[in-house]
Amino acid sequence: MFEQFDFEQLFQLQRETKPIVVMMCGVAGSGKTTFAKILEKKGFVRLSIDEEIWTTNGRWGIDFPMEKLVEYRASAEGKLRLQLIQLMKDKQHVVIDFSFWDRSRREDYKRLIESSGGKWVLLYLQVEVEELQKRLQLRNQRADANSFPISDELLASYLKRFEVPKGEGEIVVRN
Repeated sequence: MFEQFDFEQLFQLQRETKPIVVMMCGVAGSGKTTFAKILEKKGFVRLSIDEEIWTTNGRWGIDFPMEKLVEYRASAEGKLRLQLIQLMKDKQHVVIDFSFWDRSRREDYKRLIESSGGKWVLLYLQVEVEELQKRLQLRNQRADANSFPISDELLASYLKRFEVPKGEGEIVVRN
């Protein structure tokens, strides 16, 4: 899936004195979690909003109603932001497994990372819509923290709201 990506550039950054924070950016099914887990195996601490919600509240649509998702997401993100700050203080390299679908949130995290003594890397995973649909059909059959069901209609609404990073210092990974 990520054969073309030069991971060495990220691993070289790990040698810096500042903690590196990789911000994953992409819509559902783009491969953010897969990529983040590769970095986790290489020493990055992975923070996942979906896994935090799963651990704390269960699976949306099954263990709690969809209406609670915004509330639970905000709570999970607040907790993970505090963890991120502490990890940077501890000089840990981090990968944030969020979608970062809007520019304002990306800019907010960049400021947070810089003000906490870290260096950010924004990785945008770009995938064609047809490939996203195929991946999500397979993923929808699973029952884990990273596999909540996403219909073609929900994907279309995600794509409509997604703000593609342009001129933000992003690294584009086509997969």
